[in-house]
Amino acid sequence: MEVEVKLRLPNADSYHRVTTLLSPFHVITHRQHNLFFDGAGSELSSRRAILRLRFYGDDEQCVVSLKAKAVLVDGVSRVEEDEEDLDPKIGRDCVDEPGKLGLVESRIMGRVKEEFGVVGENGFVGLGGFKNVGNVYDWKGLKLEVDETHFDFGTLFEIECESSDPEEAKRILEEFLKENGIDCSYSVASKFAIFRAGKLP
Repeated sequence: MEVEVKLRLPNADSYHRVTTLLSPFHVITHRQHNLFFDGAGSELSSRRAILRLRFYGDDEQCVVSLKAKAVLVDGVSRVEEDEEDLDPKIGRDCVDEPGKLGLVESRIMGRVKEEFGVVGENGFVGLGGFKNVGNVYDWKGLKLEVDETHFDFGTLFEIECESSDPEEAKRILEEFLKENGIDCSYSVASKFAIFRAGKLP
């Protein structure tokens, strides 16, 4: 179970102020391209599951992940997540021809076949996706990711923090933002849900 605090920043100005304040604690910046897939008969989405290929940088890495039963309440997200590395070339081939996902030999694709019944070369469809720039910081014992997410219809700014004690992490973050006069709100939808809705919340 992945548990994350998700706080939305209202605009680019707030985002730049946060990343400037956190700059001494910067660890790495991830440039990601997230692409999503479903069964041709909506086998995954109808059961609140998400199949994603995430490419890093210039395709140095590709990660396939299966997420299920996502719940987002008061800025705290809980989701079952399973992921593994995939050869980036195979990943790109699957983006070009989603049916090739049915031929991929991997633990996660085995789960998709067994648990959701998506099989064969006509079993998968591509849903599209979005790009994300994630700045990672090691700050006050917390691992923060400050995201700038580019959808076709707009840009979302968000702070994420994976934590075993989300309420405490949320308190520390909200205090930090308030002290620096930066507005925030609890995220009300996952990036995938925003992507599917076709508009910013």
